[in-house]
Amino acid sequence: MQDDLSRREGIALWRQIEQAITQDITEGRFQPGDRLPTEKQLADRFRVNRHTLRRAMEALEAHGLVRIEQGRGSFVQEHVLDYALSARTRFSEIVSAQNRIPGGKLIDSGLVPADADIAEALEVPVDTLCVMLRMVGEADGRPVLYSQNYFPAERFPNAARIYAETHSVTEMVKAHGVADYRRKLTRVTARMPTEDEAATLVQPRNRPVLVAEAVDADMTGTPIRYGYVRFASERVKLVFDPPKG
Repeated sequence: MQDDLSRREGIALWRQIEQAITQDITEGRFQPGDRLPTEKQLADRFRVNRHTLRRAMEALEAHGLVRIEQGRGSFVQEHVLDYALSARTRFSEIVSAQNRIPGGKLIDSGLVPADADIAEALEVPVDTLCVMLRMVGEADGRPVLYSQNYFPAERFPNAARIYAETHSVTEMVKAHGVADYRRKLTRVTARMPTEDEAATLVQPRNRPVLVAEAVDADMTGTPIRYGYVRFASERVKLVFDPPKG
């Protein structure tokens, strides 16, 4: 497909290309996260040299419509999810409240003995058996977080099976008699992803992840979950609710 640009004086060719690709994005021909055609393909489409095309792409990037990744190409910028870290953090509710479709899947599970960090967070002896759940949370079918969680096995013996059926931590703990729970601790850091994290979140290795280490507790204050969540930093903005009182 070729697009005819006006070669007469008036609007610069690069500006016309910027407008055409902007229209492609706003009308849904390219979806958030989609890889755009290659530089050569776009240059052929508009019948311009690569210098002219690059100027158009730089303008699109400056306006936040695309992101250009060295060695990988150009991508339509994705919608950023506002993810509230508060006393009551629920993934499905956060995603649904922003008119997006929540999803999730269990990647791996198993029984593991608590090491010193897990034991301290859950307030149990070292080597206490815990159910480990490794899962991915999605918004509109795109992964936005990758988490690894530990629950005391004695209290949550069927955690893996129930989460696999419901895709909901809230429903899983309810099935074990925990009607509600609250965030007890959150620590946030940023770092570059591991190969596994980048592949799971479908992002390049040179883009950072936000890592939230968290402890949830039941309404009596007893810890029920310790875990850490890796967020795709280009798709998620962490929002901290102010403390109450």
